[in-house]
Amino acid sequence: MESLSKNWITENHIDFEYKKYVLLAYLQHVSENFTEQRLYPFLSDLVDHYRNLKVLRENKKNLFESFPGRARTVDLEQLKIIYEKLAEDDCLIKEIESIIDYSIPQMEFYLKEGKKIYDFIEDHLKIFSVGIVPLNNESGYLFLRQGDLADTRVYEYHVSIFENPVERYRGIHVQYMMSYEKTLLNTFESIKSDLLLYNKSLPNPATYVIETGMIIPFEETFLPMAKRALVKRVAGIA
Repeated sequence: MESLSKNWITENHIDFEYKKYVLLAYLQHVSENFTEQRLYPFLSDLVDHYRNLKVLRENKKNLFESFPGRARTVDLEQLKIIYEKLAEDDCLIKEIESIIDYSIPQMEFYLKEGKKIYDFIEDHLKIFSVGIVPLNNESGYLFLRQGDLADTRVYEYHVSIFENPVERYRGIHVQYMMSYEKTLLNTFESIKSDLLLYNKSLPNPATYVIETGMIIPFEETFLPMAKRALVKRVAGIA
């Protein structure tokens, strides 16, 4: 099973043995990708499922709201379906609680495995700037190089700040531009100089290199981890 629905516990047939089979099939798929050092989206999905389970166990109200129901009437004025909840079924509640109690430690085991791989790779990432970093470093260039591969991949990046009443966080958008072959002439400084001629809209760009001596899956691991590392550097965390 490649993915797990957000409402996997309460949808379809609610039976402990069936849900156990569904969960273990999903975790087997996650484990296979971790073995190949493919972390994303598998690690982030697993974190989301784990957090949802913790909320369901700790918040009875959320648990009841997640129960399936059958439509009793349709309120056309408010465009919503009013459900007759089935939360009164004690057997159903106990079955769901059993599923949750089994699933949380199972997910914790694989989360620890995923974090070990993440930490190991992160320890082998190097990030540094090319030239002087401008005061506004929320936009610029990102150079990626791994192992003994010949190419340096160049991305334009932009970091945005999002806020809500509870938290403030950063998101990053990257756009692939081109690749430069690794030669004595194609130093990081010369690549940056070439980009200044190519893109006049960024006259004084912040430019960062993230490289690793490892060969890891690019789209599933290196690129997403590099983006996280860059956000931390721009935010002054790294």
